[in-house]
Amino acid sequence: MSEQEHRLRPEPSVAPASPVWSWNEWDPLEEVIVGSPVGAAIPRWDHVDHAFHVPGDMPTFWDNQGGPMPPAEVQRADAELAELVRILEAEGVKVRRPDPQIYVGQRHATPDWEWTGSGFNCANPRDVLLVVGDEIIEAPTPRKARRYEVHAYRDLLNEYSRAGARWTSAPMPRLVERSFRPVPEPRPDAPMLLDPGEVQHYPLSELEPLWEAADFMRCGRDIFYLRSYVSNRLGIEWLERHLGAGFRFHEIEVIDRRPVHIDTTFLPLAPGKAMVNPDFVVRLPPVLRTWDILHPPRPVSMPSPSAFQTGSPWLNINVFSLDAERVFVDARQEALHAKLRDWGLSPIAIPFQNYYGFGGGFHCCTLDVRRRGTLESYF
Repeated sequence: MSEQEHRLRPEPSVAPASPVWSWNEWDPLEEVIVGSPVGAAIPRWDHVDHAFHVPGDMPTFWDNQGGPMPPAEVQRADAELAELVRILEAEGVKVRRPDPQIYVGQRHATPDWEWTGSGFNCANPRDVLLVVGDEIIEAPTPRKARRYEVHAYRDLLNEYSRAGARWTSAPMPRLVERSFRPVPEPRPDAPMLLDPGEVQHYPLSELEPLWEAADFMRCGRDIFYLRSYVSNRLGIEWLERHLGAGFRFHEIEVIDRRPVHIDTTFLPLAPGKAMVNPDFVVRLPPVLRTWDILHPPRPVSMPSPSAFQTGSPWLNINVFSLDAERVFVDARQEALHAKLRDWGLSPIAIPFQNYYGFGGGFHCCTLDVRRRGTLESYF
């Protein structure tokens, strides 16, 4: 056993001293960071955003880059988030919130570049922070608008560190021109899925490690990941080496034409149970052959009061587990509620439609800092 594997392997009979302690997506939740839409802005799009967004898509965003999100949008999303927080606290979960000072509307600069747009928001801690056991890791996002987003959580990170958690920042990337590569111009009529035999083009080069935390799912000793528009091979390899020999990494291969974040593609909900996007995934890692796989029903699309609906059309499966039985789900998705009940789970349905405009769903807006359990192998 390597020194690092021994360091990461807890003794089951010893209660962890660290306030940060979470090895999977389903153990009973004790503490969570919930994001905030307060202070959100519409960032000017960079290399990744231009590769991702089809021309003419989301015209309100195209026309308002660099400006604040409209107050009415913020209020509606914040009200939905307040209900999530209320339920979590009623269940005895300790809820922490970011400091919404993320430099929106201010110039971003490093010795390598100057960014005259704005920041984005601190709505989705899952994107910029990864918890593995007693360690919390800052992700090296390739998006310039999100470079300083993690600062909204720095007071919390300092608190956790002083109380015994391990706090790591992955090497912050330079994000120079060579960090990116050109991709074909997105076509308005392009299908969501790759054609058979079509080669996937990624906007990130392999110059430096780049990844966002929402491209990884934890199942104890097994980490599932998505190579995407925001996570390159070098970034995935960096994380695998950092966590060490005690963990096994498995790629979820997809035919999504514009893959970003794994939590609308593959979601483990309990030991032996995982929800898998029926459109994006054509082949699962062999290790999952013994697991029950739920293919969710197609999402229900409903008229929205907001012009700021963003993200994957499959945000309906972006769920968050309170424990191995109870899971937060969008109230609109009644067919998914029924499927989850048939599968032995209990959906907690609350409205979340307005939050989608801030780039995520239940799993995105939460970061499970502490769950009651130990490091195990489920395969």
